[in-house]
Amino acid sequence: MIDNAIQEYADQHSGPEPTLLHQLWRETHLQLLMPRMATGHWQGRLLSMLSHLVKPRKILEIGTFTGYATLCLAEGLAEGGHLHTIEINPERESRIRRYVAAAGLTARVSLHIGDARDVLAGLVGEVWDLVFIDADKLHNGRYFELVIEQVRPGGLLIVDNVLWGGKALATYLLKANDHDTRAVRAFNEQLRHDPRVVPLLLPVRDGLLLLRKL
Repeated sequence: MIDNAIQEYADQHSGPEPTLLHQLWRETHLQLLMPRMATGHWQGRLLSMLSHLVKPRKILEIGTFTGYATLCLAEGLAEGGHLHTIEINPERESRIRRYVAAAGLTARVSLHIGDARDVLAGLVGEVWDLVFIDADKLHNGRYFELVIEQVRPGGLLIVDNVLWGGKALATYLLKANDHDTRAVRAFNEQLRHDPRVVPLLLPVRDGLLLLRKL
């Protein structure tokens, strides 16, 4: 969504990518299908910055993939803080655990393998300071409803891919009308009018929707 030269300039003038995260990025691109799903340098630094500003004691991530965003979000955890991350694909478990261990975060990160809707039922007693939703787009609305009442007032929710390659825009209405695209548009419109949150859509990478819980 952003000119490549502008993105490169932004990368150069942002905090450097930690060595371990660069290693994970390269491994993801060499060994996995759809490596573009990984968060990457610039967006990773943004997630780290937001996490440092919130200083969360409890983070929830829905959609781990290879764990790049997980490690970025964990950088801002408050002392004694903990991160729960949910990944539906069991084939990714060993890589995620390996990188969490390499980052020295095994005791501070809990990985849950399974459908997020099932896993969240076992986390109903938690109070979240920061939530990152980056899973299948069909169920964004469901994930939001399952967690919103557990987010503390003033807490932050972040939803990825809300521009959906530009297909969320009205100019694509006739060109793209698949289930995922319709779900993204409906979710964005829902959150635009939800009285429980204040939304801010950032047109970076594939679109990040920031939501402050009232």
